[in-house]
Amino acid sequence: MPQKKINVAIVGLGFGAEFIPIYQRHPHANMHAICQRTPEKLNAVGDAFGIEKRYTKFEDVLKDPAVDLVHINSPIPDHGWQSIAALKAGKHVACTVPMATSLAECKQIVDLVKKTGLKYMMAETVVYAREYLYIEDLYKKGELGKIQFLQASHQQDMDGWPNYWPGLPPMWYATHCVGPMLALTRASAEYVSCFGSGTIRPELAKKYNSPFAVETAHIKLKDSDLTARIIRSLFDTARQYRESIDVYGSKKSFEWTLVEHEPHILHTAKLPEPKIPKKVQSPDFAKRLPKAIQPFTTQGVYEVGKGKKSHLSFVQGSGHGGSHPHLVHEIVSALVEDRDPFPNAKQSANWTAVGLCAHESALQGGKIVKLPTWSI
Repeated sequence: MPQKKINVAIVGLGFGAEFIPIYQRHPHANMHAICQRTPEKLNAVGDAFGIEKRYTKFEDVLKDPAVDLVHINSPIPDHGWQSIAALKAGKHVACTVPMATSLAECKQIVDLVKKTGLKYMMAETVVYAREYLYIEDLYKKGELGKIQFLQASHQQDMDGWPNYWPGLPPMWYATHCVGPMLALTRASAEYVSCFGSGTIRPELAKKYNSPFAVETAHIKLKDSDLTARIIRSLFDTARQYRESIDVYGSKKSFEWTLVEHEPHILHTAKLPEPKIPKKVQSPDFAKRLPKAIQPFTTQGVYEVGKGKKSHLSFVQGSGHGGSHPHLVHEIVSALVEDRDPFPNAKQSANWTAVGLCAHESALQGGKIVKLPTWSI
């Protein structure tokens, strides 16, 4: 890899703070600046990690000529416009999920990347989590055989989360489900059919005019004999936090544990019935990373940040499967090597559009909704 350093600015220091020490230790990154609207929080984080460049305004980050990469960790409604503004300012972008909350914003990002040659990556944690990497490893080795079906669920109790969260349509935040299925198959989603089920409290439903407690969708993969299913819930549905993917193959099938921290199940075909299922633990894949950031597959910012606490999403997600250093390494490596990151802008748009189109389908009673051609 060329000896080059990428100047990074992190925007949003809730979940975003989890990435600061990883960039600081990556051999090809320079943790250049941080941005947070609240000066007290900005300075507390800046002091804890020794970062001099501090901004309270996003616009000032974009005016800084030294910034190469803007890593956006702001509230979901801000993802689209901030990514667009950063690309227009000549900055590469990594953005936490989802890409945007409208198809129009997704398309604008795709068009800007094509026009400018800049890089965009949606920082989808699940496709770099150890569980996904284990499934992918099995698949590439031929141990799963032919994939026959995939399903994924992301269920979470969002009561008590601030700002824009109350009443958010479950499928608007579906990439933790969609991403691993489309990443594993390297396929695009072509069309989707989704049903809403149950109802959330009226005071929640009125926020986005979305009444559903649970949304379930079937996805048709383009140029493939495969379909996939996803399940999403955010409110008024009893369930421990779960991000999961089940993959059914002709030789072996992987089923994600139903209870956090318990073993997963690997089923092997043609064995005596009692021997088909086997409990397995996903290995860690830290060795794929530069040595300096390998420890971050098993630790977070709270262990290196002078008493700073880990963000609630990191705690609830059980550390996001050790994905954070893999995400950092992917975007930094892509910039140093001048290649597309994974997922790139069009892939990110396709994964995000599945959820947006699925919610539209649910509002129409399960009507088939085609994904826009520019996302395929």
